[in-house]
Amino acid sequence: MPTFDIVSELELQEIRNAVDQASREITNRFDFKNTDTTVELHEKENRLELATVSEDRCNAARQVLEEKLVKRKVSLKSFEWGKVTDAAGGRVRQVATLQAGISSDKAKMINRAIKELGLKGITSQTQGDQVRVNGKKRDDLQAVITALKEQDLGIPLQFENFRD
Repeated sequence: MPTFDIVSELELQEIRNAVDQASREITNRFDFKNTDTTVELHEKENRLELATVSEDRCNAARQVLEEKLVKRKVSLKSFEWGKVTDAAGGRVRQVATLQAGISSDKAKMINRAIKELGLKGITSQTQGDQVRVNGKKRDDLQAVITALKEQDLGIPLQFENFRD
């Protein structure tokens, strides 16, 4: 039976490169002069941190970072942005947590969306942080992939291990 896996993974190297590019652009731009704006990636804690002098500079730094991420084809759905909070020394900080893997409630949403398609012979099951989809026909599996790409489930999805 043909199968494929639905996963939600992050490419940390691409995120690292985007953070480096954003940091370089921020240090060179005139509107960020004397603001001591920083963009840091904390891989062990799975989070990004922006720090600067004001909320509008924080929003501008976030926009620069998001542009770099989009250019590197990293989905912005991978980031859960927190509120802008006050930090020491009259500065502000904004933290984004990186979301990798499919949580159990998102997996239920994916399984429900597949069942609602009403395709015969298609089954899906959750396996850890991924969803495996089985079907009798390749065309039905490709229809599932197309339908899931059109829906907004709040997380970036990748489709892997397509087998006949």
